[in-house]
Amino acid sequence: MKDWGQEIPVDKDLEDIDPEQYHALVIPGGQINPDLLRINEKAVQLVRKFYETGKPLAAICHGPWLLIEAGVVKGANATSYKSIKTDMINAGANWRDEPVVVDNGLITSRNPGDLEPFVAKIIEEIKEGRHHDRRKAA
Repeated sequence: MKDWGQEIPVDKDLEDIDPEQYHALVIPGGQINPDLLRINEKAVQLVRKFYETGKPLAAICHGPWLLIEAGVVKGANATSYKSIKTDMINAGANWRDEPVVVDNGLITSRNPGDLEPFVAKIIEEIKEGRHHDRRKAA
């Protein structure tokens, strides 16, 4: 397939993003974007930086592939789209089949059908602020 849709200009390049200027990072799902982003070292570094700040970090559907690459799911309670359950478990996550799972500001969700509780948890975690007791990425 060669039609990837309409190109839209970005506001900032990955290397120009400072996590301190944001309240949270939300990684959307789908199969293609997370798959391409997880092989982009700048994207992986950005996810790791957000995680290390203790700020809320959220991923839905296949988005947790980036969490795996960034080394932040080991030992964490998390969920994902069912087809990457094994990837999550192999990366050390305590995978759960629940609409949304939160572990020290790490917010994961299964699929678009879970958007309502996913978004509600993101808002709740942003209001809570940083999670200083969150372990550093492996």
